[in-house]
Amino acid sequence: MSGQSAVQQVVPPTAPAEYRIEDLAHASGATVRTIRAYQDRGLLPRPERRGRSNVYGDTHLARLHQIADLLDRGYTLASIKELLEAWDAGRGLGGVLGLVAEVSGPWTDEEAARISRADLDETFGGNPDDKAVAEAVELGILVRIPDNDGEFLVPSPQELAVAAELHAAGVPLDAISGHLRELRGQVEHIAARFLDFTTEHVFARYLGHHPPTDTEAAEAADLVRRLRPLAQQTVDAELARAMRLFATRHLQKHLGAPAATPAAPDLGPVPLPAATVRAVQDLVGPDNVTAFITAATEREVQARTLDALTPSTPDSN
Repeated sequence: MSGQSAVQQVVPPTAPAEYRIEDLAHASGATVRTIRAYQDRGLLPRPERRGRSNVYGDTHLARLHQIADLLDRGYTLASIKELLEAWDAGRGLGGVLGLVAEVSGPWTDEEAARISRADLDETFGGNPDDKAVAEAVELGILVRIPDNDGEFLVPSPQELAVAAELHAAGVPLDAISGHLRELRGQVEHIAARFLDFTTEHVFARYLGHHPPTDTEAAEAADLVRRLRPLAQQTVDAELARAMRLFATRHLQKHLGAPAATPAAPDLGPVPLPAATVRAVQDLVGPDNVTAFITAATEREVQARTLDALTPSTPDSN
């Protein structure tokens, strides 16, 4: 053996973090009052009691972060409690949180951009218009950046570019804003209808459990990922069809051109059974067969039309 002995340094395990309620509030970003309210609602486990002090740990901090994240995604405290109870019961939140992330995440590949106030004014003709900027902020086309009055966040550069093109073509800014408000209401109606449609026919089977199981939530998240583009693809196709139809009609109206009418299809002769033709010949003679069949056909069509237009009444007792 060597004369030198190996010395192994033993590192003591790190003690778990402990917080007073004020420290937990500082670490989590919640207020002391909020933490106590969460405890009263059953959203946060009770702290460990040591003498006269309450001691919180990392599990409390993690739970507060979970609650804050779900609140940011639009969940109510009641629904968050259901999710957390499922977690505490061992059902897991991985699938549910994956579903939440899939639904509340971006629904477009477009990336936000920034624009300076000077570039914004230049884009819209070079004349500063504080009223138009304020309205754009209200509509969410522009987002103010804290502590930065000279720059804006643009969530959808495409939407801002459309507004710039319309303005360059002569459309006033207030008309663009009014059009966007109207369009947004119509699009939100379409989105709500598509959501109702897919909920009824696709997602209803995942909504029987509150919250859904981990497997059900994962399956639903995969469906959301696959079906998400369909709404936009459907609207794009129908909008293209409608724009072509109405633009053509509008142009014909203003140019005075007659609207194109579809040509009547060439039906060609209709063969009749030989026995029917012989019976008509015996009845009216060979020279009157065509006239008789024509008259009989017209009479039958008129009779059926009258039947369809006449409301049926129940027989009196």
